[in-house]
Amino acid sequence: MKKFVRACLLALPVLLGLQAAPTLAQANYPNKPVRWIVPYPAGGGSDFLARTISQAWATSSGQTVVIDNKPGGNTAIGAVETVRSAPDGYTILSADNGTMVFNPALYSKLSYDPVKDLAPVTLMGRFPMILVVGPGSDAKDAKDFIAKAKARPGSINYGSAGAGSPHHLAMEMLKVEAKLHLVHIPYRGAAPALADLVGGQIPAMMVDMAAGAGFIKAGKVRPLAVANPTRLPQLPDVPTFAEIGLKNVEAAALVGLVAPAGTPVEVVNSLQKQIAAAIAQPAVKQRLIDFGVEPVGNTPREYTELLRKETVRWHRIIKDQGISLD
Repeated sequence: MKKFVRACLLALPVLLGLQAAPTLAQANYPNKPVRWIVPYPAGGGSDFLARTISQAWATSSGQTVVIDNKPGGNTAIGAVETVRSAPDGYTILSADNGTMVFNPALYSKLSYDPVKDLAPVTLMGRFPMILVVGPGSDAKDAKDFIAKAKARPGSINYGSAGAGSPHHLAMEMLKVEAKLHLVHIPYRGAAPALADLVGGQIPAMMVDMAAGAGFIKAGKVRPLAVANPTRLPQLPDVPTFAEIGLKNVEAAALVGLVAPAGTPVEVVNSLQKQIAAAIAQPAVKQRLIDFGVEPVGNTPREYTELLRKETVRWHRIIKDQGISLD
């Protein structure tokens, strides 16, 4: 019996070591370079968000963070590459509401399942949508724009950053809530749509502050209302849609961070805390605000619940409006 007890005591440190090893590795995360996939070209809002946060994170963690731009397929190319990566926290993805919410409703066949294949880490930032009109518009305000659209159903076009983009679906939400008949003109990005808005080829569009700030400040386009619960600090004189009687018109590009499904919970939690800490750094936070982003940094559980609610809300609109990208 004594020999048995002694053998157990001798084996105990080994067993404890086996159990402690994964925890120690996770506590030291990251201990090698991280690949951060951005499913958009360099230079856009999502790219800016990832680069700004990753620089602060790399400095605090002492590890290299490589931004890898993988545009295409309405973010599906970057999503699939992330799904196929090892679930160890060393390949992560910037995922907007197109990736996590819209795509499953827009495509009958999708090469990934956002619920089963991707693990939410944190919502990094919100890009609230703003209804803007070009210099040729005679709409006095948002109410006047809606009244004119109702008076001439089907005669007013609107642009967007692309079919299935948050800009597109934000206007579709306005159409539903205000009972409007507007014609969608999709562009390859917000910049060319804004250029045509300034040039008079289209009269209106939804745009985020990050993309439209320069045009708004220069007086080339005019903001009428913001699709946000509160007024934006950059546009204190522009009312929310709720203020004009359309309380359900709330829309934003929601850019979060996700990892491959199966990534250990400890790694996900460590990653969230480090990213949230980077976002909370005063210099980082102010840079994001100045760019037109509302910084967040919530928990995995909060982000997951937000995605669930957004899925219910947007899938209804997409279905009711008969929008499909097949």
